[in-house]
Amino acid sequence: MAIRPQLVSRAEQPYASITNSLPMPRLSDQLQPQIGEIFGWLAARGIQPAGLPFWKYNRINVAGIVEVEVGVPTADEISGDDRVQPHLLPGGSYVLARHVGHPQKLRDATSELLDWAAAEGIAWDMWREDEGELWAARLEEYLHDPISQPDMEKWQTNLIFKLADQQ
Repeated sequence: MAIRPQLVSRAEQPYASITNSLPMPRLSDQLQPQIGEIFGWLAARGIQPAGLPFWKYNRINVAGIVEVEVGVPTADEISGDDRVQPHLLPGGSYVLARHVGHPQKLRDATSELLDWAAAEGIAWDMWREDEGELWAARLEEYLHDPISQPDMEKWQTNLIFKLADQQ
């Protein structure tokens, strides 16, 4: 296995985000610029980011539309506006796996993580509806960008998926 999943516990985390509904093939082109937009929005209000930017997949329908948020963690809850909205990532148990390589290879890394979880009997905090899979928290957390690391084959991305609560 190229990725090494580990179980982690996370507290609730406020964040600022822009929500998008897009066809899967257009995600990268549309979402990447929004990370800078949110950082600019926070800076204009004197709010310091409290962590790394991420994409949060809320609804996944590979054949159709994907709902995904571009988010930046904040230390405290914030007020939003028409474009940038406040949200709260749920606390609880998560699986974290680091992918090293070009972001276009994240789909393969995600498939590997999902296969690992199925083999381990791990249940995600997600459910299926007609519109696709709905996830409580399925994150891609970006440790690099084109400025900090021009060689995209060296990019590091954390896949952080929330586990179903124990019953």
